[in-house]
Amino acid sequence: MIDMHDLGKAEWRKSSYSGASNGDCVEVADGFSGVVPVRDSKSPAGPVLVFPAAAWGPFVADVAARR
Repeated sequence: MIDMHDLGKAEWRKSSYSGASNGDCVEVADGFSGVVPVRDSKSPAGPVLVFPAAAWGPFVADVAARR
């Protein structure tokens, strides 16, 4: 389980493919054991989705394949 206080201290990053347009981007936070927190870059105080780390790679690969 992830502690919500830890998310407040998280260092969030966007993909280098996002560019500088501040468009439809998601951010991920590294450094959480076993999980990958994901949020909407336009709403940093909004909800956070937490993926199991083992599911994150296949999820990203599937999204990329559907481009």
